[in-house]
Amino acid sequence: MVKSLIRDQLMIKHFLTASALLFALSSIASAVNIPVPEAPDINASAYILIDHSTGKVLAEKNIDETMDPASITKLMTAYVVYAALERGDINLSDDVLISEKAWRAIGSRMFVEVNKRVNLDLLLQGLIVQSGNDASIALAEHIAGDEASFADLMNHTAQQLGLKNTHFVNATGLTDPEHYTTAGDIALLSSAIIRDFPKEYKRYKQKQFTYNGIKQYNRNKLLWRDATVDGLKTGHTEAAKYCLASSALRDDMRLISVVLGAPNKEARATQSQSLLNYGFRFYKTSKLYSAGQQLIEKKVRFGVEKQLSLGVANDIVVTTARSHYKNIKPSIELAAEITAPISKGDVLGTLRIQLDEETLVEHPLVALEDIAEGSWWQKLVERITGLAE
Repeated sequence: MVKSLIRDQLMIKHFLTASALLFALSSIASAVNIPVPEAPDINASAYILIDHSTGKVLAEKNIDETMDPASITKLMTAYVVYAALERGDINLSDDVLISEKAWRAIGSRMFVEVNKRVNLDLLLQGLIVQSGNDASIALAEHIAGDEASFADLMNHTAQQLGLKNTHFVNATGLTDPEHYTTAGDIALLSSAIIRDFPKEYKRYKQKQFTYNGIKQYNRNKLLWRDATVDGLKTGHTEAAKYCLASSALRDDMRLISVVLGAPNKEARATQSQSLLNYGFRFYKTSKLYSAGQQLIEKKVRFGVEKQLSLGVANDIVVTTARSHYKNIKPSIELAAEITAPISKGDVLGTLRIQLDEETLVEHPLVALEDIAEGSWWQKLVERITGLAE
């Protein structure tokens, strides 16, 4: 028993030493302890900057304060459309009949014509690139019958995604006292689009779209200024001022920024760029361990196999200040004794990733294989030899 305990402790110690060496080697470039400065001074009613992979908030102001979202609303309009496409309720090849309500839509438009049929794929482009209110209403009516019923779908989806301070009454973002969201909720919605519908997300980097002989340009100026920016959506009304949800991918690290209530078009673009640059400069997102990767082996009692491989069921990804990355430390807690039979996926311990006194990740340590129970003779021999130890 004592020998077994010593062997397990040495195995864990080896894991921790190897991991610490890996972190040290990975962080040579950031060995200098550069302090993280305050986020840029943003002239806006609210803003947030998050890492897409981990959800870590890197900068924030008034992120839970409800505000008029203007056309950023169309992120949810699009999400509901993508979900309907995925379920097979609608198809990109559908020809959508344009109602008089859609045709008469005020504000930004794609310029569809009443009683004409327009391909659904074209309407999606008009929704995303041209921010067409007419396209939004046409899509809403095609999916739910009318815009009010579609708003119910939007609110149901918001609840499913965990948007706690959001309520919609239309598909366009036109001002209404009961139509509101927050910077934090928009960041979650943006991340959900990227995560759940990666093929559809590619639409958000389209810079221009021509329909009915009218060429219009994507209002997200960052698409022209920064090659790493590939989305998402602008918004503007008198009540909301100027808004922008944007996302950029650099060296496998994706950040999402949301700026609400900026004073003008230029400000929403430059301030969003400032937030993204800040995040990429001072923070780092890294995958420490892969799903299914063996992190440790543990002795098994009464099993056909005597050693069990343990690891994690999901990738372990963390976001930290670049200068603090070298201080990350992993630790493992294991069940005192593991006895067969064991099924793949059984939780038998905990992997904990810490930075100084803060726990960044706590994740179950699981069996990576099945181990059947040994025969009665094997178990008898093991009991006898165990007593001898």
